[in-house]
Amino acid sequence: MDRPFDGHDETGEGMPLRAAVIGVGYLGRIHALKYQQIPWVKLVAVVDASPQHARRVGEELSVPYYSDYTEIFSQVDLVTIATPTWSHFGVADACLRAGLHVLLEKPMTTTLEEADALIDLAERMGRVLQVGQLKRFHPTVEALMHSGLLHTPRFIEASRLAPFKTRSLDLDVMLDLMIHDVDLILYFFQSEVVDVDAVGLSVVTDQVDVATARLRFQNGCVANVTASRVSPEVKRRMQIFQPDGFFTLDFIQKNLSMVRRGAERVSVSGTEVSVIEEVSLPVRDYDTLEAEIRAFCTAVHRGIPPVVSGRDGRRALQVVTRIRQAIYRPGTAAPLVSSRA
Repeated sequence: MDRPFDGHDETGEGMPLRAAVIGVGYLGRIHALKYQQIPWVKLVAVVDASPQHARRVGEELSVPYYSDYTEIFSQVDLVTIATPTWSHFGVADACLRAGLHVLLEKPMTTTLEEADALIDLAERMGRVLQVGQLKRFHPTVEALMHSGLLHTPRFIEASRLAPFKTRSLDLDVMLDLMIHDVDLILYFFQSEVVDVDAVGLSVVTDQVDVATARLRFQNGCVANVTASRVSPEVKRRMQIFQPDGFFTLDFIQKNLSMVRRGAERVSVSGTEVSVIEEVSLPVRDYDTLEAEIRAFCTAVHRGIPPVVSGRDGRRALQVVTRIRQAIYRPGTAAPLVSSRA
């Protein structure tokens, strides 16, 4: 990815951007903290539907706080929207119409029609719409893409397992966790999904808590992806296989390795085989969320497309929607997200 904007234009003069966060729950609060850590961005407000919560975070960060996001429109250049998913479309639509640039948390909307409407609006308004597919900015992904060693991936195995938490229970596990790996798989394969086979089940909530899917792509690639939010272990790992070896990305340890054929050959039971070697690839450690926010602000300042566009967010949502359709029984209604109630 491009080097983030360092806060100075070509004349060397500072160009501070004015930012706000709408929805300062667990993740939104962290977004606000990250904006405050970027010297060329000024966090000017936080917003939350709960006046008490808005006040608590606003006082913590020493910034003005509001419960009505429309009150900040004249004060800011860009916003993070980290409200519940059912509200994403309405809030993002209003912000874009007000001329603001938007970093919209994943999943970007509740329907593909809503995603299409936001993409079209952002393009007509000439505003940046970036979707919060955070793992695109992970150090292991950056290291892999800059290694020059990934060339013809053919098969991907991805697992994202986590213990049960009380956050994001308005979503099933496909929209909550699996969508991260689906976005990366689409990014690595650069092809369209032609077939989906999936199974999932509810364990502790009324929605699917554990799911696995097999995706077949137009270019012949295949991916297996598993997600659980009721696992006794924490695991976030992806393996990418290509003809000359395979990569292992450990998102928790921030490790990247490659197993490949070595130059040496040996005889095994009368058959010559290549020696297998494992290479640990260098990974530059940094804060992934800060990198995402910096990239968003860079796109706004430079007037360039974001690293994860609205169309990227829609593609991930489209594939996850197909996975959900394969899991829920035919003829039954599967809510994309819980209602307000």
